[in-house]
Amino acid sequence: MLSLDRSPFLGEDRIRIYLPQRKPIAAAGAKKASVVCIAAGERRKARSTELVLESAGAEMMDPKSAVGGGVQDVYGEDFATVDQLVTPWSLAVASGYTLLRDPHYNKGLAFTEKERDAHFLRGLLPPSYLSQELQVKKLMEILRLYQVPLQRYMSMMDLQERNERLFYKLLIDNVEELLPVVYTPTVGEACQKYGSIFRRPQGLFISLKEKGRFLEVLRNWPEKAIQVIVVTDGERILGLGDLGCQGMGIPVGKLSLYTALGGLRPSACLPITIDVGTNNEKLLSDEFYIGLRQKRATGEEYAELIEEFMNAVKQSYGEKVLIQFEDFANHNAFDLLEKYSKTHLVFNDDIQGTASVVLAGVVAALKLVGGKLSEHTFLFLGAGEAGTGIAELIALEMSKQTGSPIEDCRRRIWLVDSKGLIVESRFENLQAFKKPWAHEHEFVKDLPEVVKAIKPTVLIGSSGVGRTFTQEVVETMASLNEKPIILALSNPTSQSECTAEEAYAWSEGRAIFASGSPFDPVEYEGKTLVPGQANNAYIFPGFGLGLIISGAIRVHDDLLLAASEALAEQVTEENFEQGLIYPPFKNIRKISAQIAAKVASKAYELGLASHLPRPENLVKYAESCMYSPVYHHYR
Repeated sequence: MLSLDRSPFLGEDRIRIYLPQRKPIAAAGAKKASVVCIAAGERRKARSTELVLESAGAEMMDPKSAVGGGVQDVYGEDFATVDQLVTPWSLAVASGYTLLRDPHYNKGLAFTEKERDAHFLRGLLPPSYLSQELQVKKLMEILRLYQVPLQRYMSMMDLQERNERLFYKLLIDNVEELLPVVYTPTVGEACQKYGSIFRRPQGLFISLKEKGRFLEVLRNWPEKAIQVIVVTDGERILGLGDLGCQGMGIPVGKLSLYTALGGLRPSACLPITIDVGTNNEKLLSDEFYIGLRQKRATGEEYAELIEEFMNAVKQSYGEKVLIQFEDFANHNAFDLLEKYSKTHLVFNDDIQGTASVVLAGVVAALKLVGGKLSEHTFLFLGAGEAGTGIAELIALEMSKQTGSPIEDCRRRIWLVDSKGLIVESRFENLQAFKKPWAHEHEFVKDLPEVVKAIKPTVLIGSSGVGRTFTQEVVETMASLNEKPIILALSNPTSQSECTAEEAYAWSEGRAIFASGSPFDPVEYEGKTLVPGQANNAYIFPGFGLGLIISGAIRVHDDLLLAASEALAEQVTEENFEQGLIYPPFKNIRKISAQIAAKVASKAYELGLASHLPRPENLVKYAESCMYSPVYHHYR
């Protein structure tokens, strides 16, 4: 018998197919079963599939498939042995016990009396009702009891797995306090210990074992309307090096911020780790390591794997899915960005996101120190993805402002790598991405001497090596500049080139300081100095939102400049009075909307947008597209 009925839970039409039989499912391999499959709609409309058992009479009881009390052994569990194969049936209904364990719909004690009756929750919850606001208050009190940051991280991840909307409500309402918990610096420790704290898988793990089957693996992911993918191969996690498969904490954390700060739907975000092995001997010998136990694949094998992945993503999710490369090693990051920027919508946060947020900070800082961008001299410690990416975007902005060739603008920017100052005499032995920064100058090895020779007005650290901005370096910067701009960008906190306290103390409180990881305000001679945080989270959520709402098909450098400009505009006079060159994170959603609007506007201007017609008010449109974590009311 076939009938059409209306779901009392989600409002979708469902088809019931009754197959009456007198024998229930007895064991694996049984030939007949009285099973009714109720086909659910798409997951975004209904996340459950219901299996219903029906009987043609009172002969449903089979003594061979019953346990004490007359309860049928529907799945044959009592008859199965370790030598028998069983089918892993799943009984999922959008109500009752299962509803409480669905993180997308669970509301905990926030289910109303009416909802508890309608969804068979009576007795499954304590009688008390707690609003979402009260749940947030309770959880914050619990989190503040934890003394160890990793405990807070694990608690937040557990919450995300059991109540998605509450997780994002908590994060959005307490973003300044919880951002360091779900992302830098705590996520670094979480990645180092990921194998030990691993509980439930998040995201997709694609390894060499699946070579040739990437399309099949992507189809295993339950959500189909993917808009953003953050992918890593785990080779250069923050400043911590090769963490292999355990780098998954980075894509998971980034996409949490895409939702909380940029308003993208959680179901539209997909974290992926491509496991090609690891060269970290400590992990390879760790009994709890969750990845492939082999050395990293390189060369042609690696390139073929990435090519298959990129093609599978486009085939599965279309031309306009944003692919964000995260924490790839230098020798792969530049090549991948160069190769796939022509054929895919790709973005490297380490190269482009960092550059955009730092440029915004520098532009804002110029309002405090004066002068045009082209009148300042920049010195970088670190010539990897972040350093060269920032330098290039600064040079592009200089060129845009002055009309000068970018080659001339690059001459105001100097880079120091592990060997010393990058100069023309080293040109032949430099990696390709460092060669544009090899200027005519005598070679200088040590940073203090480089600072004295170059006389920079802006000092930027992206080396991943902690405490390299020594007292001598900072004091030299302070002797050369009334207000030296010092940006210690390396993450996590332990890898920061110097602390906020050191920068202020050694510069006699005159430094304009920002860092990659957060530092507390510093009291100096009766004045409270508030360090800024040059966190990529200012840029990538709004940048991604702008690409999506405009339907952009490629990323252009001008879009990054537009994002920097939008962020710099959000710094108020009140912020400047505190020495801040970035706005407070408490307004991050409004900031993201402004950035998204600027990016979308530039995409339309450049002819890169495909969502037509263009909305009249892009800021309001961006805000209207943002995900809200407020609980829904259920029928």
